Amino acid sequence: VIVAGAGRLGVEIADALTAEHNDVTVIDNNRLLTERLTGTCNARIVFGDAANPLVLEEAGALKADVLVATAGEDQVNLVVSLLAKRHFDIPRVAARVNDPENYWLFTEEWGVDVAVSASATLLSLIREATSVADTVGLITLGRSGVGLIETTLTEGSTAVGKTLADLTMPAGTVIATVLRAGQPKVPGGSFQLEIGDEILIVSEAATEADIHHLFQH
Repeated sequence: VIVAGAGRLGVEIADALTAEHNDVTVIDNNRLLTERLTGTCNARIVFGDAANPLVLEEAGALKADVLVATAGEDQVNLVVSLLAKRHFDIPRVAARVNDPENYWLFTEEWGVDVAVSASATLLSLIREATSVADTVGLITLGRSGVGLIETTLTEGSTAVGKTLADLTMPAGTVIATVLRAGQPKVPGGSFQLEIGDEILIVSEAATEADIHHLFQH
């Protein structure tokens, strides 16, 4: 993963992904900042302009799976995204939108696969896109604190083969839908879970760890 921009959001993403054993490189053109991060951040730090193809190549763009553009200027994020997708053919490109009025620019034509403005949502999307987590908190709905959590079943998931009636859900937690082969299913108690199912859960209290433990262990 390449993170273009070593501001608060960029460092937050880098720390989260390195903690989950990903190979992460952070690029920034602030020399003092990169020197400070070299001693405090677990990710590899590269000094330079991420909008420069040579700097991106030095950062590992030729073999990167994901690039996240988190600079504070939308024009920089657009140029970096375009280079990542068109010049280096990076499979997954996510970009931060700083000015909501520019949101319409952040499209596939500019090489952007995921464009978001909320930092927490961006972090979740990156974790999901890089497959670093089977269970991801997607969003918290307003002041109520009700959250939407997604978990994906793999060969090692203990919930595979079980019906929903076999699972004891935490209080205040319901399964909203199950996506199977890209199609939403309305699950009942007899619904049997399979490998590859993407389960969307709405809860007022359960955490990602709670849902992970229920479906994955």
